[in-house]
Amino acid sequence: MMKHVILAATAALALAAAGCSDDKGDNAAPQTSGTLSDILFEDGTQIGNGDQEFTIPVGKYTLPKGTYELCGWVYIPAGAELTIEPGTVIKGVSGTKASLIVERGGKLHAVGPASSPIVFTSEEAPGNRRPGDWGGLILLGRAVNNMGEMTIEGGPRANHGGQDNSDSSGELCYVRVEFAGYPYREDEEINGVTFGSVGSGTKVSHVQVSYSNDDSFEWFGGAVNCDHLVAYHGWDDDFDTDNGFSGKVQFCLGVRNPRLADTSVSNGFESDNNADGSSATPRTSCVFSNVTFVGPIGQDGSFTNTSDYINGGNMTPDNGSKLGQFQAAMQIRRNSNLSCFNSVAMGFPVGLIVENDKGSDTQGDATAGKFKISNVVFAAMTQLASDANKKFSEDMGEFSAAYFQTAGLNNRTYANISDLKLTQPNSLAAGFDCRPASGSPLLTGASFTDALVSEGFDKVDYIGAFSATDDWTEGWTEFDPQNAQY
Repeated sequence: MMKHVILAATAALALAAAGCSDDKGDNAAPQTSGTLSDILFEDGTQIGNGDQEFTIPVGKYTLPKGTYELCGWVYIPAGAELTIEPGTVIKGVSGTKASLIVERGGKLHAVGPASSPIVFTSEEAPGNRRPGDWGGLILLGRAVNNMGEMTIEGGPRANHGGQDNSDSSGELCYVRVEFAGYPYREDEEINGVTFGSVGSGTKVSHVQVSYSNDDSFEWFGGAVNCDHLVAYHGWDDDFDTDNGFSGKVQFCLGVRNPRLADTSVSNGFESDNNADGSSATPRTSCVFSNVTFVGPIGQDGSFTNTSDYINGGNMTPDNGSKLGQFQAAMQIRRNSNLSCFNSVAMGFPVGLIVENDKGSDTQGDATAGKFKISNVVFAAMTQLASDANKKFSEDMGEFSAAYFQTAGLNNRTYANISDLKLTQPNSLAAGFDCRPASGSPLLTGASFTDALVSEGFDKVDYIGAFSATDDWTEGWTEFDPQNAQY
């Protein structure tokens, strides 16, 4: 487990702030070193001044445990490092597009033990929080992507990309990000957590994104390795990978709210090599293992994949976001070479899409073994596969279905979620728990012999994110953030 390293000794009075202000007032945070008063406003409890260009000065700062408000875009530039102490709560202020953006050469150290996680959430009161109340958390690095110098999705000023795949943007460990995704412009929402060319020197472990207004997690290139991620009730995709992302990711939980799906259609995985579908290198070649996807089907007996059902429930934000449909547990397209091993997905309209979108030959790469979907279980899918985006009919998935069932990949299908014998996989009911119970077919069958997954992964016996006894979400996650008291 990553250790918490305090980089500078500073002190501040941690009080709840009332709103954004560019006036530091007479009670700015006291300082013992550095210039912490330059980044805290309103009695030492406000980060940023509400504009879109606020930059933390170069230096090393520690944000003491407390409750703060994040106002506008706040940049951690090259040469600046910010350490956030365990138990700290940072509330994004609605209407300011509040975002914390780590630029190339900057570092964020947000490390809390399970008993004292660091929380980024909405400033709104319990019961009033909505997806997209604030911007999100954005990490930018100097690792490789397949488009060169890139500007991050969503519109912040900072670019990403370089030649150093071992680059470090800091640490995220035992962190929650809730109700992020404010639209930068129409149909350009910021993700819950965005990684832009982030290098493998960055440590990412035990991070939960809940009710994001766009993707929960998205990687644009880079080589960062991640583990123990939770994508909970997001609006669009759970795990989106693009632009040559090559990291290794293990132990992930993606959980859908049956009333929330995006107009672009929502998936568990959505993976592209790049938006143009070219074969630019490096190819998106990330490898996931031990993922559990809980789709919308089976959580509510009245579920239909239609607009009269997918209505946002009580979570529809007033920010122009449009509702749509659910699609696939896994969509691999546009020359992506994403691989997934030892995983389980349940309750989606489509299980797998391997798509030759925009002139790509993703299916040819699958046949050639350039990526693999192996030791994966699909349960209670309306249809096993499709070969094209937004095609919901059995006759449209000839290639993808045949690929999934290829001998040697050891994939399996089950008609019902109950066949998996999980503890309680319904996120709409009390006691949500996706651990396999006694007799579950998920308790055995994992394999790490393939070269793609033989190194850099914990060699466990079970399929999916959980064993029968180890609930790694315990103590630091929150599955009712709408009513959490902060």
